[in-house]
Amino acid sequence: MKKLLKNEAFQSIVASLACILIGLIIGFIVLLIINPSGAVEGILAIIKDFFNYDNPLKSLKYFGNTLTKTAPLIMCSLSVLFAYKSGMFNIGAAGQYCVGICASLYCALALNLPWYVCLLAAIAAGAIVAAISGILKAYCNVNEVISCIMLNWIGLYATNMLLTEVKESTSPYTFPLLKNNADAVLPSLGLGSLFNNNKYVTIAIPLAILIAVVIWVVLEKTKFGYELRACGFNQDAAKYAGMNSKRNTIVTMVISGALAGAGAGFFYLTGFEQWQCTTSSVPGMGFNGIAAAFLGGLNPIGTIFSSYFIQHITSGGAYVDKTMYCSQISELISSIIIYLCGFVGFLKLIMAKRAAKGEKIVDTRFAPIKKGDATADTAPDATEDTAQQAAAESEEGGKNS
Repeated sequence: MKKLLKNEAFQSIVASLACILIGLIIGFIVLLIINPSGAVEGILAIIKDFFNYDNPLKSLKYFGNTLTKTAPLIMCSLSVLFAYKSGMFNIGAAGQYCVGICASLYCALALNLPWYVCLLAAIAAGAIVAAISGILKAYCNVNEVISCIMLNWIGLYATNMLLTEVKESTSPYTFPLLKNNADAVLPSLGLGSLFNNNKYVTIAIPLAILIAVVIWVVLEKTKFGYELRACGFNQDAAKYAGMNSKRNTIVTMVISGALAGAGAGFFYLTGFEQWQCTTSSVPGMGFNGIAAAFLGGLNPIGTIFSSYFIQHITSGGAYVDKTMYCSQISELISSIIIYLCGFVGFLKLIMAKRAAKGEKIVDTRFAPIKKGDATADTAPDATEDTAQQAAAESEEGGKNS
């Protein structure tokens, strides 16, 4: 059992499952306090999500919707993870995601550009905003958390201002993408037909999974990834070894921002949602990416599953009976579970300490010598030789004096 507790992968899986279970239990207790009669049905509705529909085809279609929302969350979690592996905390993924929305929708609705140009614009916008934090960190030693928070709000209000030019005259929402520029919609390549002809299921889903695999390869199997992680572990040691820490800091933030920007393109270029130009808070997708990254054990492959789970329970919250609970109860339960996802590292630390408990370091120099042991055979000879050498030196010293 102790060997399993020492295994980092095992620690991550157990800690993640424990956080999920604790979150569901606390959510159930909240439902019990508010209205005991509907608590069981409420928590089951959250867990079931699209399985709440009796019609299999309808369930399949809404399963596609959950996957559509999972793709951007995977990208935001990869954004947070990539920076964290390099020793930085990218709390600006929300702002980078926001400017990615701005760039993709403006190129699609104002400039009528095709989907691949809009997607590249979203990636570039996220990278540029993140680069600002990277440059400030590298050359001015400005904490990236502070600069990212400031840029989050700058990005939000800049997005509201710019997308006002492409919004409907009778509502605060941008023009529907499917009606105004169908060429800007990400291609489906037949994936939609697998989910009961869900038009929102696009190549964003397989692309997000592919990018997660690529990020894992880059971080774990390449010299470039090794340098980034080395700077994250100890920047002074990495600098002593000849690594350019300033360059690595900027490059890390650029890649991190590009991932968040790509997530915005993966979602808004499906036409699933329109941006509301009166939005007064930064998109939660970026902050949920922090929880998904830690719930996935800070592993790019793990973020695929953790992102799906978080999106699953978030979507499942909409099926809670609103006649028994207020409309905000689904968001409350989801936020409790997401919040507890941040305790994965704490639980891993507890397991690591438990595995190390009782272990003692044995010094073999003072271990008892057993008869027949190689040490037992050679030790007396070594002791005798040492004694003879000491006597000879003493005798020689006496003659010289």
